[in-house]
Amino acid sequence: MSSSSTKNSHLQIPCCGATAAPPPTPSTQSNPFSSSSSSAAAADVLSHLLHRLPPSLTSIPSRRRLNSSSSAAADDAVAVSPQIISLKQTNTNINSDLLLASRETGFFQLTAGDHSIPSKLAESAEIECLSLFELPIDQKHHRFPSNWPTGFDFDEEDGFNPDTLCLDSTESDEPGLNSVREFIHEMERVGLEVIESLSKSLGFVNPARKDPTRICSLLWVSETEMTTCKEPGRMYPYIVGLQYQIRSQKYSLQSGSGLVSVLPQIDSVLVSLGDIAKVWSNGQIKNVRGRPIPIIEDKEEQKPRCITMSLLISLSLDSIVSPLLSLGEMETIEEEEQQDDDEKKKKKEGDEVSIKFSSFYFEDYAWRIYHERLSTKDPLDRYLI
Repeated sequence: MSSSSTKNSHLQIPCCGATAAPPPTPSTQSNPFSSSSSSAAAADVLSHLLHRLPPSLTSIPSRRRLNSSSSAAADDAVAVSPQIISLKQTNTNINSDLLLASRETGFFQLTAGDHSIPSKLAESAEIECLSLFELPIDQKHHRFPSNWPTGFDFDEEDGFNPDTLCLDSTESDEPGLNSVREFIHEMERVGLEVIESLSKSLGFVNPARKDPTRICSLLWVSETEMTTCKEPGRMYPYIVGLQYQIRSQKYSLQSGSGLVSVLPQIDSVLVSLGDIAKVWSNGQIKNVRGRPIPIIEDKEEQKPRCITMSLLISLSLDSIVSPLLSLGEMETIEEEEQQDDDEKKKKKEGDEVSIKFSSFYFEDYAWRIYHERLSTKDPLDRYLI
């Protein structure tokens, strides 16, 4: 396998495996953040600089585990069936159904007839990924070296979480991963359709269509021997997350209203809306934190070794995250000012929506929530205005 630097030079989409230059400090450049969040921005800039130091000079904050009683409650809860959304409906129906699911739960499912991803492709991709987890540890390190956030993560700090592999589009070009590569492509296609429909429903310009270089896709593969794992695993911010339902399996989701147990249909795609989608929507939707975690109903029964595969459509590391509704309104105001139409300006000023989130660097936010375990508080709260 080629070195990490060579690999990243071939990326068609700037992704999270490449490390961007540190953001300039306020002393060298005007601060892109609002004054009301200056302390949070300063903390992020500091963490941005600290995590570039050698590991011996820094200490990663300990990751807190989920509250055991909350995890047990998710196990005991009756699994809900996520709302079914069809992207093939008329625009009116899509907007209505998608808005309802986005605002009430932050997750939904797409049935097999809607997403058009062959079940055999998902099964083949799972088999190929399982073969990677069966490699000796030295071969895992050699083929997929850790280059945050991509590569194998063995969670050597506490040994609590299962092994995790994060692949971007270039790593799927490795020999023996033909199905994985096609699976990533098909899941990404569906995810981009979801983002487009979401932007139309909520009324903001879709950044993935406006500037595709801002978007990157990461396949997160977690090994589980179907034991009693209830942790959400490594968290990474995303716009939308997608998980193909190969078999009948309940999952725990950490939504804005707490842990919830869900049971999607077989061959459906479980879609969750992430932190970035919540900020883009200016807080109009609920977000799901982390990835779906399998729920083990019969802990005594021997279960086959398997994995979970979640595709996260996220942002390039050098991105700045901001509410998009307000930005669209500001652009409209500027156009109206150029037209020198006082009546239009007054009307628009009366319709403005207040901004609920301050802007922040994506890389700093991603690094922080990846290495910290925030179980009781939404990490986006620090950016609320």
